[in-house]
Amino acid sequence: MADNRITRVGRHSYNTRSARIRTIRTPGGRHVAQKIKKTTKGPRCSDCKCSLPGIQHLKGSAYKNLKKRERTVSRAYGGSACGGCVRMRIVRAFLLEEQKAVKKLLADRASSKK
Repeated sequence: MADNRITRVGRHSYNTRSARIRTIRTPGGRHVAQKIKKTTKGPRCSDCKCSLPGIQHLKGSAYKNLKKRERTVSRAYGGSACGGCVRMRIVRAFLLEEQKAVKKLLADRASSKK
């Protein structure tokens, strides 16, 4: 059996959260250290703080290298609010307009009776 001890990559040799490694066997048979990137919580909804589906969980600086269709979803408030919150905003706006229309109609009826 071959020796599978490896030398850690990077500046320091401590097994911290930011310096985790995975042992990889190369096609030549050597064992080398591959650095593991930290995962992030990903983008969150601005209203309900839930995770946004359809958008990758990357570091903030990594989003600049993505295509626009990978950074957002094709909907109003696509990259900042979830679908449920957008639906709630639309319904709320619709109901407010309906309430204004009903109030105006009642005012017109009241003025025509006088």
